[in-house]
Amino acid sequence: MFKNKNVLIFNILFAILIIIFDILYIVFQNQPYIFKTIASVLFVMCGIGNFIFIFRQQQRSNLFKYFMLSGLVFACLGDIFLIDFFIVGAILFAIGHIFFFIAYSMLYKINWRDILISLIIFGIALIVILVPTIFDFGNMLVIVLVYAFIISFMLGKSISNIFEKDFKIENLIIFVGSLMFFLSDLMLLFNVFANVSRIFGIICLVFYYPAEFLLAGSIYYSNDRG
Repeated sequence: MFKNKNVLIFNILFAILIIIFDILYIVFQNQPYIFKTIASVLFVMCGIGNFIFIFRQQQRSNLFKYFMLSGLVFACLGDIFLIDFFIVGAILFAIGHIFFFIAYSMLYKINWRDILISLIIFGIALIVILVPTIFDFGNMLVIVLVYAFIISFMLGKSISNIFEKDFKIENLIIFVGSLMFFLSDLMLLFNVFANVSRIFGIICLVFYYPAEFLLAGSIYYSNDRG
């Protein structure tokens, strides 16, 4: 995945740390501010580390890394605020998804395929949100729908980029990270708004932190982009 040995070691170390604190948070969810905050700060630090590695090497300006790092920061803030202020956390996450979408668009310009795939994903999300009777959104429905629209476009763009002619492995890494992020939010939907098993909350965390690590690691690949 990483050509530079130091970068490889750096990312392996952070992957291990993120997984450790992810597991600790799953086990000790009565201490959310400790383990969740540490795990979230760790993926931002991982992104910053990869940013620094390539910033020292690049000759040309590349906006991808700036928008990706911004997305990670807002995801981290969303994590922290989501504990006690759900709406604020959701807004911060939505802003993070917008930054991710813009970052993906720095790799390949927006095209009709992006919009088509994103709308299909949003259509599926609407079915999941509106058809089942197990959800109780209260006055949060509009926020949930807007959020679903934004994350659908983030995932849709990551899928669309895979089909570009100059396919590169980082496109696949970004797609997997985005898909895991999407699935994590889907599990969160069930965990927060439906009276279901706690397993949905656990699956949410199993997907979420590895997703953020993959997105943080993808910053290194902007070194190959013009």
